[in-house]
Amino acid sequence: MKILFQGDSVTDAGRDRSDPHDMGTGYPKYASAMISDAHPDIDFEFINLGISGNRTENLVARLQSDFVEIAPDVVVLLIGVNDVWHHFSHNIDTPAKTFESNLRLILTTIKETMGAKLLMVEPFLLYGSDKVHMLEELDEKIRIERTLAQEFADVYLPLHAIFAAETVNTTYTEFSGDGVHPNAGGSCFIAERILHAIEPILSEWTEEQ
Repeated sequence: MKILFQGDSVTDAGRDRSDPHDMGTGYPKYASAMISDAHPDIDFEFINLGISGNRTENLVARLQSDFVEIAPDVVVLLIGVNDVWHHFSHNIDTPAKTFESNLRLILTTIKETMGAKLLMVEPFLLYGSDKVHMLEELDEKIRIERTLAQEFADVYLPLHAIFAAETVNTTYTEFSGDGVHPNAGGSCFIAERILHAIEPILSEWTEEQ
């Protein structure tokens, strides 16, 4: 089974971009290890093609080379926070309609052109950080993701909501230094949720073999 991790810096996490099998130091590193340990009977190939700073339009630009030509069985997709963050940091606006159009094209390619299983992971900002002013716009993007997930995703992981619950009784710094990029603890936390979320996909894939 070939599993492709795709997204932005949260997925990239300092990986060696000359080696697509390098998982970096973020959640793909931990998730790939956890998935392998939980399923020693499956021969996995893990690929990480997340690129720091990417927005949905960047993923659209590399759909052929970094999605279709990879031909994964499963795509773990985490994208969207930079479509919000770059509006504030770089004055690059991604209107809701553009975001929806970009994401729909990405998801259509994964499901219809590639025929891959899809685990969509919700983009997140951690409450308590200095980025709370971006939450209103992020919520708009998340609503779009959740709507499209009903149409395309095999599994949807509501990570923003999960983190919101977790940070009620603790500080965001347990998971991230800046509210966006996970530290080791945050990466392990995400990986554990991915391990649980991906189980139905692995079971279905195994039955089909």
